[in-house]
Amino acid sequence: MQSFVVDWAHMASSIQLHDTRTGTLEPLAAVDGHVGIYACGPTVYARIHIGNARPFVVFSLLKRYLQHEGMRATLVINVTDINDKIYTAAKKAGRPSAELAREMTAAYRADTDLLGLGRPDHEPLATQTVEGIVALIATLIERGHAYEVDGDVYFDVRSDPDYGSLSHRHVDAMDQGEEVEGSARKRDPLDFALWKAHKPGEDTFWPSPWGDGRPGWHIECSAMAEELLGVGFSVHGGGSDLVFPHHENEAAQTRAGRGAELAKIWMHNGMLLSGGDDVTGEKMAKSVGNIALLHDVVERWGRDAVVLSFARAHYRQPMTFNERVMGDAASSVQRIREAARKLTPGPSAPELRPLRDEFFTALSDDFNTAAAMAALYQWVTASNTLGGTGDADLREMLTVLGLENLLAAPVAQAPPEVVALAQARLEARGARDFGRADALRDEIAAAGWLLRDSADGFELTPAPA
Repeated sequence: MQSFVVDWAHMASSIQLHDTRTGTLEPLAAVDGHVGIYACGPTVYARIHIGNARPFVVFSLLKRYLQHEGMRATLVINVTDINDKIYTAAKKAGRPSAELAREMTAAYRADTDLLGLGRPDHEPLATQTVEGIVALIATLIERGHAYEVDGDVYFDVRSDPDYGSLSHRHVDAMDQGEEVEGSARKRDPLDFALWKAHKPGEDTFWPSPWGDGRPGWHIECSAMAEELLGVGFSVHGGGSDLVFPHHENEAAQTRAGRGAELAKIWMHNGMLLSGGDDVTGEKMAKSVGNIALLHDVVERWGRDAVVLSFARAHYRQPMTFNERVMGDAASSVQRIREAARKLTPGPSAPELRPLRDEFFTALSDDFNTAAAMAALYQWVTASNTLGGTGDADLREMLTVLGLENLLAAPVAQAPPEVVALAQARLEARGARDFGRADALRDEIAAAGWLLRDSADGFELTPAPA
């Protein structure tokens, strides 16, 4: 029997990703034939918005691409269920903080399930990692990188000579943004909390060598990432708003506690901007009040349009969310679906192969899904010119983007009763009876159909299984 050896190092090195630390494209490095990806997930104090979904989509698609290339990839996206924001939101609602965190964790999973991209391989909770967090803090104290004051434990930032190397900031020009009340206990205002002593009114806390309390945000992710992927894994990801202080502090903690870098590449997606055009608008955030909840956006536009809208933008660039952007994405979905219906099962025409190759070349160059989508659109146009061809190339490209259901979308006619509901909704909207229109949309969804407004009135398509 002939044996084959997989050259993991060569396969990974042909893929380049932008590293925030170096500011340059770096070859993706597999560790023992494995690409570990850790992306920071949500703090679960409220339903997530469409901006929170961007890293979930980006890193889910990155894993799909790496698997397409034959690599063994593991995706970890954590859930931050210990945080000041949870205490604050629970207190405002008059509810136990642990109860609110559990409810919002379940809502987060349900909402991201709507994206149809599957679940990450691991979704660790901070509450389930406290033992490892306490152990890492103890190591930092032993090594002289942290100190305890009245039950609080702080990281000594100036003990790490490489602090600031990720965010490219001078140490004296930084502000951790932590609460004022702890500043008097710090040796240096720049030091940040690893462990916070229990305060009156906080209904959830854990024991530690320094007394009852809870971990700080930054140490949670360092411990969760190490527990599942080890130290020196391939890619650490998250939104660009996390570069400082969150990721800078993660990197410093692990460097100080383990004598090695937490990750080889730090990969950051741009923020989602609400409103405006492609260059204006403001960061979508709960604190700003300009959010669009993910489950509402998926219900209105459909999961295909949501996923495709993210794929149309390069992950590192800011992305605008507004009516025009989502309308364009919905039109693109329809264009691809219509082209797919003309295809036959089997190999694609040879003259289309260069466009398929261009698609995957774009993904190898800093995971440029925008350029890959451009190649896919060209493939669709060329396929239409040829009068249809085999579906193999398009199926391959759409699967990497999580849009494979566009190819297999059934040409189904909605039953008469669903069409009647859609017609009644159209009439209700014309009469500006928006309450009845929304109720009819819910009935249509409950019947297993997605309704989209169109120039001709409405369009009904089967809901994804």
